[in-house]
Amino acid sequence: MGKNKFLGSCQKHEAFFLFLSLFNLTFYGSTAQNLIQPTSSLQAAPASQRATLPGIGMTSIRLVQYNVSDTMSHVKMLLLKDKQLDSHNTSCLKACLEVYSNAIASIKHATKSYNTKQYYDANIQISAVIADATTCEDGFMEKQGGVSPLTKRNDNTIQLSSVALSVVNFMFYNRSMEFKLTR
Repeated sequence: MGKNKFLGSCQKHEAFFLFLSLFNLTFYGSTAQNLIQPTSSLQAAPASQRATLPGIGMTSIRLVQYNVSDTMSHVKMLLLKDKQLDSHNTSCLKACLEVYSNAIASIKHATKSYNTKQYYDANIQISAVIADATTCEDGFMEKQGGVSPLTKRNDNTIQLSSVALSVVNFMFYNRSMEFKLTR
């Protein structure tokens, strides 16, 4: 089988491999219920209806960026409006504001890396967003009986980032295979 026929065959199966990645994520990284939000968000994005796999990757990264920006705005609002916060929650929200600020920088860098097909770098930056959301959530749990007001938002950030990461990893694998075939 020639190189071009092989690559054409691989491209026909991209959707199947994306499905497998999401299937894997469902059983190893979260439950099917938790994936409803990210996948329905992806389906609701008009660009994703006819997008190629690279387009779906960019759409998923943009959804992460919108989610991170919205969460950061929500944290600012909580700090301004809720005057009855105890010192622990105030401290945690300020820490979340900082880590979500880092997440915005990370997802912007991931977008640039993805656009230039630097999928390994995009992987690192999207993984950093997941770590930032986890750090935010964990801060509230440091106090016994602590409850995070951001659990749903942090979970959404993690789930959306996981979907984007699945696509980025597939693109990285696909690019690695192309590179090996051209050598």
